[in-house]
Amino acid sequence: MDRLFASFANHVARIAGSPTTFLLCVAVVVVWAATGPMFGFSETWQLIINTGTTIVTFLMVFLIQNTQNRDGLALQTKLDELIRSSDAQDEFMGIEKLTDKELVVLHQKCEAAARQSQATLERALAERRRRGHTGVPKGERQQQADGRNRGMGEP
Repeated sequence: MDRLFASFANHVARIAGSPTTFLLCVAVVVVWAATGPMFGFSETWQLIINTGTTIVTFLMVFLIQNTQNRDGLALQTKLDELIRSSDAQDEFMGIEKLTDKELVVLHQKCEAAARQSQATLERALAERRRRGHTGVPKGERQQQADGRNRGMGEP
């Protein structure tokens, strides 16, 4: 039953998100609006679109939520596997179960570590520039210089 519903929900979500479905819905609304004068813009005429859109919206909320839950769980499982199989810190596995406050604290730690890494990288690059290292291998630097000296510009 779960597999059947998952398959059905994925199929409906795929169809609902297609350009064809959007154009079909626009066409239905245009036809409905065009028939307004014919029905005197009556309450019944208004009730048709209101009831139809309410029912479709109500059902789609649950189907879309189901597909998002499944996609989120699959993505989280893949991320956990990448963390587990790499040199990353295992403390990040399962963080989706933390409270918002705990997530904010962990996020702040990550931002601080990123700032520290960026500062270390910038210091290392500044030191390399200070020493005259351009990031281009020495032999290529000489070739570039030779080309400029001959009026050839960049190789």
